Amino acid sequence: MPDDPLSATFAALADPTRRAILARLARGEASVKELAAPFAMSGPAVSKHLKVLERAGLVSRGREAQWRPRRLEAAPLRRVSEWAEGYRRFWDANLDRLDDYLDHLKTLENHDGDDRQGG
Repeated sequence: MPDDPLSATFAALADPTRRAILARLARGEASVKELAAPFAMSGPAVSKHLKVLERAGLVSRGREAQWRPRRLEAAPLRRVSEWAEGYRRFWDANLDRLDDYLDHLKTLENHDGDDRQGG
């Protein structure tokens, strides 16, 4: 597992099963058995995925009598969101420039049409 928290989070998120587990935990706590139910895999296989998520800080393990529910820990996802935010601004700026260029082309097209109509 990578040393820095952001890389650990991305490594954990790289697997679709782990992302599905996080999506389920976003709705509330669940046992390993409950988390394993939608997958065609054993409980131990799901437990391995949970260990990766726990090491990345995305999942924590509770303890209520004999039940050991897992719960989502969203703080690492906030770091991912903050990291991606810089790229959102990049794409927004590029899309704004594309909008300006398309408006410019429409203006040229309208002026060209006016010239053909004798305008």
